[in-house]
Amino acid sequence: MKIRVVTGVALGAALVVPSAAWAAPTPDLSGAAVYAAAGNQLSRYTAAGEWHPLASFGAAQFAASPDGTKVAWITESGNLNIRERGKTRTIVSGLQGSTPCLTPVWSADSAKVAYPSADGTINAVRADGSNAPRKLGVSKGVCHLAWSGNGRYLAGYTSTGDGLYRLDAKTGKTVIVKGVKSINHVQSLSPDGTKAVVALPEGAQAPATRTWPTTFKPVILEIPSGKRLKLPAKGNAIGAYYLPDGRLVMRMAAPRTQPGHAAPAHAAAHAHNTLVVFDSAGNELQRLAEPPKAKNQALLQVVP
Repeated sequence: MKIRVVTGVALGAALVVPSAAWAAPTPDLSGAAVYAAAGNQLSRYTAAGEWHPLASFGAAQFAASPDGTKVAWITESGNLNIRERGKTRTIVSGLQGSTPCLTPVWSADSAKVAYPSADGTINAVRADGSNAPRKLGVSKGVCHLAWSGNGRYLAGYTSTGDGLYRLDAKTGKTVIVKGVKSINHVQSLSPDGTKAVVALPEGAQAPATRTWPTTFKPVILEIPSGKRLKLPAKGNAIGAYYLPDGRLVMRMAAPRTQPGHAAPAHAAAHAHNTLVVFDSAGNELQRLAEPPKAKNQALLQVVP
């Protein structure tokens, strides 16, 4: 495994070391991302170090678009709302609200939104409301849907948290991922839909409330074998996310203060998590410092 050695940390900026042996197929990440703070307050952080509010609402069924400009959520009354440029519009009604695990999900191009129904039906609709909803298929995996970058597959876990399923939107068929007995989060799918980043409760830990987690211990599973893949980063991982181009972004927790050694006040105030970017072969490409403000917020999107 090739690792590009990086020294130093600049808040909100990408730290990269040029390598003649590797040519980037896509631009380096800038550090832009979408975060969710307490009370479902969603904001976009930019490479310039600025925060831009996107939406704030009481519903817990929400998703941010991959381009970081739009938010979709299902209201308690069952409306699928889209907020963009400060305006909110309802594009679908009659859904099941007040169910935290039945979240919508955006397509990789930020143009469409897929959403589940309690009966297992998964539909998709254009975010601008220009077409009627289209049925993608029926699946037992309707919780915390993830949509592959190629647009073909959607994965989610069961409402009882005892199984992970992947729907093929082209054929309408589903497969169950082997060996998953307890699960409480699906973060993302690889672009081709063959791998999933999930959270698996350990031991007697219950699936809990099934709301969107602030942090989680990421596990990468092959589909449908259920084989666990080795994480490319060492340390305290608190999240992981596939980009549509195949890069894997791992969220690493800020270093903890050793017992009996209190950190200086200024150090604690500027403690931050780090995003480590890998290519599809597991080679490290970048390290980006998250803003300190995002330390205890949920990471919803890494914006290319």
